[in-house]
Amino acid sequence: MNYANFKEYDIANGPGIRFSLFVSGCTHHCKGCFNQETWDFNYGKPFTKETEDYILKEVGQEFYEGLTLLGGEPMEPANQKALLSLVTRFKEMYPQKNLWCFTGYLYDRDLLDNFAKKMPETMELLKRIDVLVDGEFVLEKKDVTLLFKGSSNQRTIDVQKSLTSGTVVPWDPRDTSMSPSSKI
Repeated sequence: MNYANFKEYDIANGPGIRFSLFVSGCTHHCKGCFNQETWDFNYGKPFTKETEDYILKEVGQEFYEGLTLLGGEPMEPANQKALLSLVTRFKEMYPQKNLWCFTGYLYDRDLLDNFAKKMPETMELLKRIDVLVDGEFVLEKKDVTLLFKGSSNQRTIDVQKSLTSGTVVPWDPRDTSMSPSSKI
């Protein structure tokens, strides 16, 4: 897997101050995408063990609320294996921090009913993701007033509650509290 970039001190892609990883590769090609260069799976730099170690070291700083995966497309089958190690280590090292993922795939239809039946990595990732923003960006439904998403068709899902209940449970921002060490 390649990655396009990472963004330190990100406040746009989840609550609090976040470390965000932009992976390369996306087959959705949404009209109006803000990050078209990441559609190319070969764009950017190779995601290495050193890159993973650096991210985990940085996100360990107490002011970081969590880690966000976006792109490109983190849930592309070609990217899932590389991300599984990062996500697993992140949750082991920092269980108090949250993990967000942005995907153009739909949680129920694409991830659970399709990918999870073919690739064990999909369920392993979902077991560790706290919040998933799903659905392709739709330019005609763009809404800059939405919290942490770009178009009104996208859903913000509490993945752990959804996995437990067997139904899609929307993320409730009131369930999110900033860690005591967060600096706002």
